[in-house]
Amino acid sequence: MALGNIVGLALNEEPRMRILTCTTPGELTYGEAAMPELKKDHAIIRIRRIGICGTDLHAFEGTQPYFSYPRVLGHELSGELVEADGAPGFVAGEAVTFIPYFHCGHCIACRSGKPNCCLNMAVCGVHVDGGMVEYLQVPSGALLHGGDCRTMPWLSWSRWPSGRMGCAGLG
Repeated sequence: MALGNIVGLALNEEPRMRILTCTTPGELTYGEAAMPELKKDHAIIRIRRIGICGTDLHAFEGTQPYFSYPRVLGHELSGELVEADGAPGFVAGEAVTFIPYFHCGHCIACRSGKPNCCLNMAVCGVHVDGGMVEYLQVPSGALLHGGDCRTMPWLSWSRWPSGRMGCAGLG
């Protein structure tokens, strides 16, 4: 399902999506934004699941030190790959997630093979708008196959009081 195939729009009408923005500490506002247009070496994900992290809670409380408002929160999420450029091995429609730390690829740390030390690191939902949107564009290099988390050894299973199963990272 490519974004260009959305029907029901008037001629020259820009496709819109719903978003949830933390406008100021303690305040979330529903709104609309333009749908992302695919950029080179990026992918568009239709968001299906979002986890609320401590980072999101601190941003909502106003105690997240590396934060500016307004900001769309959310960096722990999964969804369906809509389209991608520069993402070999990925196919539209598959379940995906992504690494939310976007490194520049050009600074001395990145060129030295240490992207975790990137001088221009942008964290999704902190430095750049995050996943509390219907569609999110991310660098293709950050994509991970969604698969079944029961087969991923770094994840653990737990049973919630409701009886439903969930998985969480061990790191």
